[in-house]
Amino acid sequence: MTAITSIEDPRYVKAMSHPLRVRIMAMLEERPASPVELARWLDASLGTVAYHVRTLERLGLIELEQETRVRGAIRHHYRARPRPTVSDEAWEQAQPITRQVAIGSSMQLINEQVRMSAAAGGFDRPETHLARTRLRLDREGWREAARAYRELLEHLERIERDALERIARDPHAEGIVDAGVVTMLFEAANLSGPVDPRQPADRRAEHAPETP
Repeated sequence: MTAITSIEDPRYVKAMSHPLRVRIMAMLEERPASPVELARWLDASLGTVAYHVRTLERLGLIELEQETRVRGAIRHHYRARPRPTVSDEAWEQAQPITRQVAIGSSMQLINEQVRMSAAAGGFDRPETHLARTRLRLDREGWREAARAYRELLEHLERIERDALERIARDPHAEGIVDAGVVTMLFEAANLSGPVDPRQPADRRAEHAPETP
């Protein structure tokens, strides 16, 4: 099975169009698991989960990592294969249904992970940051904002690489956590309805505590 390298691949669109498959993919990106384990985490029937796991394997989005024997039965453990990366050009040229599927699956996972993390105290650290900001931008401002967004992601990747090197040297060090980062840049619809774009924007931001 050839790897999926484009979000326009019909296999990817089909896989991401079902909410349970989206959740299975997300869990298998975190750790390898068997359908039995996935069914327990998802609170779903084993038959339903096994069907979707087989579908994801057939579509080439997950792969078998190992087999273990449990009480005389063979248990299969799967892991997610890398998802396709999306360039600005590929996103612009993607069909509307492809973009809708990609956005819908991402928003589902963001909502679920943020909700679960908040319930588990994931926002209790003083350095936690949460912001919702509105900007009024022209064409050049939008391009600058997009460039700043990409630079932030690259900087975070460098921070993680350095952290992983330190963790490899001391895997039992204090303070090792899985950090969640959600960033978005999009053309915002107004909650209060359409406005005259020539009028100055009313910029609002809601913040959780930031690092002093």
